Amino acid sequence: MKPTILAWEGHLAQNRRRSVHTVRAYVATAHRLVEFLSGHWGAAVTGERLTALTAAELRAFLAARRADGLGNASAARELSAVRAFLDFAVGAGTTPRLTGPRVKKGVPRPISPDEAVALAEDVADSAAEPWVAARDWAVLMLLYGAGLRIGEALALTGAILPLGATLSVTGKRQKTRIVPLLPQVRAGIEHYAALCPWPIARDTPLFRGAKGGVLDAALIRRAVQAARVRLGLGDRTTPHALRHSFATHLLGRGADLRALQELLGHASLSSTQIYTAVDAAHLMDVYRNAHPRA
Repeated sequence: MKPTILAWEGHLAQNRRRSVHTVRAYVATAHRLVEFLSGHWGAAVTGERLTALTAAELRAFLAARRADGLGNASAARELSAVRAFLDFAVGAGTTPRLTGPRVKKGVPRPISPDEAVALAEDVADSAAEPWVAARDWAVLMLLYGAGLRIGEALALTGAILPLGATLSVTGKRQKTRIVPLLPQVRAGIEHYAALCPWPIARDTPLFRGAKGGVLDAALIRRAVQAARVRLGLGDRTTPHALRHSFATHLLGRGADLRALQELLGHASLSSTQIYTAVDAAHLMDVYRNAHPRA
């Protein structure tokens, strides 16, 4: 099945435009499925054998994965990857369908505007050099001020300079959207660009690591983790929480759900609707804290 898995990997990356992380995870699932079936059947796995795959055999694979400690959410993603691979390998509609485990959608945990700014300031204050401080501030302000995913921010190139009132962002599946730039965010990026010791050409990364390469997202995550400990913020205060906060605060100020969908780059409105639950949760917190009978 190696040629089939290799072809599927190319299909995911080129035709489906899946992210690098998604491609890696889906391909790993395909290898796990083939390895399991090979042991289960005691024979090599072929396309012909896969067409005869039963629901019971799929359940056995998922049971083995659950025995490895997979939770409901991970098991649901594993089943989704298996379905996609089998549809590619033997044809859509020919594989058995199973009902995946129920996954309770978690409500994002936003932080307040003051906490978002304090977090970015603390990360910047802890940087070893002024240009690194300016870089980290600019990245975190893009997440909170423009709602970017961290991967989207780090994928920006020098082509965005000079900055205008809006920014063109390429998100998941290579979809492009336009987001407005707050003056504070624009000033942060321009300050970083002025201090950066590396030349920023149109075709080079905007945000650089210490040696001039592409900035690793893990560095930002670790800096945020250290800052949240110093500030006493919750464990869910991550770079992505800044994007959640961007969405929640806009919705709380009356932003239209469709407009928010465009700003976040969500393919489906259902992905954006989760923020209505966030806003409702905030209203309930205010009610409980303020009402004398609550």
